[in-house]
Amino acid sequence: MRFLPSKRRLVAKCTSLTAWELPKEPSALAPEYVWSNRDMDPVGPEDQTWSVWTWMAYWATECISLGTWQTGGSMLSSGLSWREAIPAVVLGSACTSVPMVLNGAIGADLHVPFSVIVRSSFGYYFGYFCIISRATLAMFWLGTVTTNGSTAVTAMIQAIWPSYARVSNHIESTMGITTQGMISFLIFWIVQLPLLLIPPQKLRPLFLLKLIIVPAAALATMGWCVNHAGGAGPIFAAKATLTGSAKAWKFLSCMSSVSGGLSTLACNIPDFSRYAKSNKGQYVQLPFIPIIYTLGTLVGIIGTSATAVIYGELLWNPLNIYIRWIETGSSGGRAAAFFCGVAWAVSQMCTNITANSISAANDLTVLFPRYLNIKRGCIVAAFVGAWVFVPWRIMASAANFLTFMGGYAIFLAPIAGIICSDYWIVKKRKIDIPALYDPHGRYRYWYGVNWHAMVAFLISLGPNLPGLVNAVSSTTNGSHIHVTEGAKHLYSFDWLFGFVMSVFVYTALSLIFPHQHVQVDETIRTIEVIHSEPGVSAEGEKARSLATTLVETKSLD
Repeated sequence: MRFLPSKRRLVAKCTSLTAWELPKEPSALAPEYVWSNRDMDPVGPEDQTWSVWTWMAYWATECISLGTWQTGGSMLSSGLSWREAIPAVVLGSACTSVPMVLNGAIGADLHVPFSVIVRSSFGYYFGYFCIISRATLAMFWLGTVTTNGSTAVTAMIQAIWPSYARVSNHIESTMGITTQGMISFLIFWIVQLPLLLIPPQKLRPLFLLKLIIVPAAALATMGWCVNHAGGAGPIFAAKATLTGSAKAWKFLSCMSSVSGGLSTLACNIPDFSRYAKSNKGQYVQLPFIPIIYTLGTLVGIIGTSATAVIYGELLWNPLNIYIRWIETGSSGGRAAAFFCGVAWAVSQMCTNITANSISAANDLTVLFPRYLNIKRGCIVAAFVGAWVFVPWRIMASAANFLTFMGGYAIFLAPIAGIICSDYWIVKKRKIDIPALYDPHGRYRYWYGVNWHAMVAFLISLGPNLPGLVNAVSSTTNGSHIHVTEGAKHLYSFDWLFGFVMSVFVYTALSLIFPHQHVQVDETIRTIEVIHSEPGVSAEGEKARSLATTLVETKSLD
């Protein structure tokens, strides 16, 4: 029984916050008085293993998923045809691949995570705002993906026991979920939780399984839909239900939704690129992301188009197709639904492990390093994402799904733009890495806040807020808040506006009102003693002088 806590320890855990404190880990760069952990340190050469093939495999598993199918299908449900949906996907993913590569180069060069890099542009303490924003959105996505996974569980159980479809509902319809759905959600969440605690590198067999069975399930589902729709002719003959300017603005909105779906990774891509062997390998993302994302979404577009011919309505979620198979009562349909459900369930678990749980846990350990490590962070993220954010409300309709994807992009686009312009334009790829870990170092700015970044963020965010409020109100309760047509149209391409505007404003402010003390002649990769340098406090000098550890990292590519 050595794994069970003693009665005294259990009482302490329930009554004292101190009992939850973790042992303080030594850091290679952070001053002694700063509570840090090893996950925040620069990655050593022995762990820099990501190659071009690693990047391609990662994006293949990430983009061939239930989310990409739903993205394409929801575009058709919103009134577009395949003629507009495919270009929207290509342009939306291409727009995001640019900051993905530019910000990915930062991690590949400096080998530090997003939560550290952000301090260079936003300031040591204002950077926590970005970390909180990303952590919140990562947990939102964790809950949303869990909801999708629970639908796969429903298909699997119903394929074995058809009576599961007749479970009595005791939950109000306004909640967006039934008793059956809640049972499936709980089952998926319980199965998923222990997997979130295992390091991704130890789950290679699971990811290889996903790379094989998920494309097979997606293509098989699409093939069945096309066959039963009478071939591709009726599918590609379908027309958009929107016309004129309404169709044009919906096109921009769907394009921005694609960018929004990738915007989290556009910010935190350094968390992955820090493990790159060289700065050059990650550039494969520029062409590969639009290609693989478009292929994954194309399967959903074709499959969803076919459902309109077969069932007379657009089924934008493939798991609803499997429910129709089960309802036929045939053993073949039930078997196919079960195995496809297994494939999508595995897909959703892998997505949560790599893209959502780890990202949220990393952020939480930075926010609460005294109490949370990666494992504890994963547990907190799993509880908050699933049970606090009520993700099933988001997945209740295609409109809610697109609003959610496009909505949070207005917060992440300026963050990605500011990080990008700070590294490439303002600081010209020359960063003092040890100072990123020092609250009294050169990146302290004004009380830990870089006002350039704050102004650029607010100017990029503000014009999109009325459009966001209007979109949220119309999809939640059907009412519309009075917003000008210009604000609605601007919100249609919120991600592109936020990114471009933040780059322009931040660069302009930095050139007109330069912070001279943050400029360095070359990238500093080791701890050095600084004497009376402008912008660096006496506490910072003392902390640096006491530090003796050197970090061996490779030079610039």
